[in-house]
Amino acid sequence: MNDSTLKPGDTLGLIGGGQLGRMFTQAAQRMGFQVAVIDPDRHCPAAQVGAIPITGRWDDRQTLEKLAQISKATTVEFENIPARALFYLEKLGVACRPGWRGLWVSQNRIREKRFLERLGCPLPFWCEICSESDLDRAARTVGLPLILKTAAEGYDGKGQARVESASQLADAWNSMGQRPCVAESLVQFQAELSIIAGRDQFGAIACHGPMWNHHTHHILDWSIYPSPFGPIITTEAVKIARRVVESLGHVGLMTVELFLTNDGHLIVNELAPRPHNSGHWTIEGSPTSQFDQQARILAGWSIGDTYSSTPACMGNLLGDIWTNGEPAWAESLQADPGIKLHLYGKTSPKPGRKMGHLTVIDTDPRQALARVQAARHTLKSQARPSCQSTSQLA
Repeated sequence: MNDSTLKPGDTLGLIGGGQLGRMFTQAAQRMGFQVAVIDPDRHCPAAQVGAIPITGRWDDRQTLEKLAQISKATTVEFENIPARALFYLEKLGVACRPGWRGLWVSQNRIREKRFLERLGCPLPFWCEICSESDLDRAARTVGLPLILKTAAEGYDGKGQARVESASQLADAWNSMGQRPCVAESLVQFQAELSIIAGRDQFGAIACHGPMWNHHTHHILDWSIYPSPFGPIITTEAVKIARRVVESLGHVGLMTVELFLTNDGHLIVNELAPRPHNSGHWTIEGSPTSQFDQQARILAGWSIGDTYSSTPACMGNLLGDIWTNGEPAWAESLQADPGIKLHLYGKTSPKPGRKMGHLTVIDTDPRQALARVQAARHTLKSQARPSCQSTSQLA
């Protein structure tokens, strides 16, 4: 590719067509770009809104070559895309933003923690577990209780377990198939935060957040912007995020998830080289949404303005909302006309599955949260039995 700056009408490549890919596609289309997506499902959420589907595995060479033939540059929807896929696309002359290195570091917790440790980023006490002999060392150096996490894959609480005793540690590792893991000290924290840093090919950086995030059963429930923890915490979070993307030479988005400890310090939890659930409020609440930013960076354009003085709250809609039938969409939206509804085009509402989200913009972030929670309550409490059962949906 001779020119690293793309223009409207060009095709952007995307690997992974779920809800993040869907919202990226919508942002790119508003800028005049076409999007081609690799996904095993031809009718994935991104394809439903006009992305050109390329059906196949993310690591299949022929599938990647099809993407390379029609796209000028490629990005990813989530970090578990094989890094070798981006390495191969780069060999074919496709600009990949993020590149394979940022993906490779962040998709394995052992590599990620070693990288962050070298940068001097604050981390929980941790130990890698690759053999049975590492279990005793983890109990001694990390202490108990601890959190055991698989090194690869795992999200929304999957692939991790709380361990209270040494005997439980062995059982937990066995239950994870004796795969490589990390053991982390249990962090006493008052809040979970995230910050989304975007870095363009010219080295300019702009951040969304930090956001204050609340999880239920390890799945994000709601996010509030701005976080209520003051300018010192915000400055420190931005500093950590800048250090990460600059050290990696990362071009693209990078989400840094953080714990704010009870004594007021930030500790890095993990990285995600992509848009993030906690940043969905930016679609309505920021001059440049996280998906706009992803598209701008991928196209080789300069970074967009992320400053926002308007408080916002995002609340997830999980499949649990459908438990009593079809949610009461009209009633909920009529009760609060300021609610913004986003659905992801998924047809099987399973408990814990992210089906969509709500966003509220308000002068008071706590009031925005209250409105999101009220709307979700209305959706579920006034749900009506569907004429087609969930088990029959595709």
